[in-house]
Amino acid sequence: MQTARANHTSDSADDPTAVTPESVAVPESISSPRGKLVYLYLATHGGATETELCDGLEMKRITLYSVLGALRDDDIVSREGDLYVAS
Repeated sequence: MQTARANHTSDSADDPTAVTPESVAVPESISSPRGKLVYLYLATHGGATETELCDGLEMKRITLYSVLGALRDDDIVSREGDLYVAS
């Protein structure tokens, strides 16, 4: 099952339906700054692979695994095939 990703084009600033970091409510249960960062990335991009997260956030894979594990344990993030998505 694939998840539709948010459309990010140069026109997204003019799109009133575009998902922006300011329009996303970060769950209060996420206390770590890295967890919040990963959650915001997933919420604003409609999902991402591990590689996209590493590249987009300039985060080491070992760190990302730890953050994703914690977010998945709390049912804040789920995995759909190769994609991680905000729940």
